[in-house]
Amino acid sequence: MSVDFESEQYRKHREAGEILQTVRAEAVERIEPGVSHLAVAEHVESRIRELGGEPAFPMNISIDEEAAHATPGVDDDETFGEEMINIDIGVHVDGWIADAAITVDYSGHEELVEASAAALETAVETVEPGVDTGLLGDIIGRTIEGYGFNPVVNLTGHGLGHWEQHTTPTIPNRRVSQGVELEVGDVVAIEPFATDGGGKVTEGSSEEIFALDSEGSVRDRAAREALDQITGQFRTLPFATRWIEGSRPEMALRRLKRQDIIHGYPVLQEQPGAYVSQKEHTVLVTEDGCEVTTR
Repeated sequence: MSVDFESEQYRKHREAGEILQTVRAEAVERIEPGVSHLAVAEHVESRIRELGGEPAFPMNISIDEEAAHATPGVDDDETFGEEMINIDIGVHVDGWIADAAITVDYSGHEELVEASAAALETAVETVEPGVDTGLLGDIIGRTIEGYGFNPVVNLTGHGLGHWEQHTTPTIPNRRVSQGVELEVGDVVAIEPFATDGGGKVTEGSSEEIFALDSEGSVRDRAAREALDQITGQFRTLPFATRWIEGSRPEMALRRLKRQDIIHGYPVLQEQPGAYVSQKEHTVLVTEDGCEVTTR
């Protein structure tokens, strides 16, 4: 089956990738000790909209042992320090998504940053139709281990669907016994995580990102208004507490979560004292290899 890479779907994937490249560079320039997490996140998310896209999920800002799902809360006053800082940004144009991440390091762990970056580059060079995702996982894991670190084995790359941030195929960060073959037209986010910890993340107690599970009847007015905003603006994509309008968004979201209308994404983290680096690109699988939309 031939794939038209000039169709609306792929043009919008590329447009999202171009926007992401711009805002990622601006974010990296702004991140330094003493700068507010919230100021950087709000800059990135507003710039995405100025450039013609929408955030596909809240900007993730993960510090040291944190790996994913950390984003500033309402009126957050946290600032950057001499830390390992992972930023993960998603952009969509009419539901067609680009997803990329990079580590900004002030902690002095340069080789750990290099490990995830090298794993990503080696995996991307291997992508072509027919390549098994298990092979990509083996390449990622062995590259990171070659630097003397561990891949985070319970986090993976993933496909990107229409209004779907995580879909098939899964791209593992270690060797697996059975993967699937990539096909022409697949859009995948490859995201190695390297750590000097044990190689597995667990859920923390903090939760600032949510997504819709199903629509339901809501009696509370504030919760109903929040649900209207979620279904009309974010659909099935993740959103932040700070994006919800109204005077008490936290309470509205708690009520929706109690009714199983939304679910939360707890911050995922390695063991205390560990560091995690991350590097991610979105690629389109083409007839003769791949196209990186977020380079």
